[in-house]
Amino acid sequence: MSMFGDGLDKAVQRAFTRSIPKSAPAQMRYLVKKLKGTKAVADLLGISQRTVERYVKDEIKHPRKALAGRLEREVKSRWQPQIRAKAKQAAATTGGIVIDTRARFGYTAAPGTTDDSRLRHLTVALPPVYAARLFEARDQGASDQHLQEIAAEALQEVYFKDGGRRAAGLLVEYTDLEHIEFDL
Repeated sequence: MSMFGDGLDKAVQRAFTRSIPKSAPAQMRYLVKKLKGTKAVADLLGISQRTVERYVKDEIKHPRKALAGRLEREVKSRWQPQIRAKAKQAAATTGGIVIDTRARFGYTAAPGTTDDSRLRHLTVALPPVYAARLFEARDQGASDQHLQEIAAEALQEVYFKDGGRRAAGLLVEYTDLEHIEFDL
């Protein structure tokens, strides 16, 4: 499970103007239309082409739980691509992104000038430059570790160093992540 990647995806999905199709047959028809054929959808979902055809014709209405999850995830990843792009662009240029996290933060600084690491719950509005870096890394398939490093740098600069006004030599360690949520 990708906590950072999924969190960024959920933040963008909140910008959708319409909800995704509710029923499994409607979701299947959407994917068939997007991928231009039942064979491509069958390969994507790991089911037979005939099963896809039966969903499209409303012969099957209720998928197994695992298939229902994959189907919904694939529809959400393709739903309203222009709205998704506009939301990312707005966050990366003007709006920024809000990060809400509960994790252990530790510090590396000159001897005798820092606290021990401790669990903190932070909600911080990050400037557009960090939103752009996070979305760009996510779109390029970056690992959760890399996304976590970008978020740690952002929290270090914006929250702990207050934009360069204090703690000049401070380096923040972001570990023991319990919760992460993003909002645009």
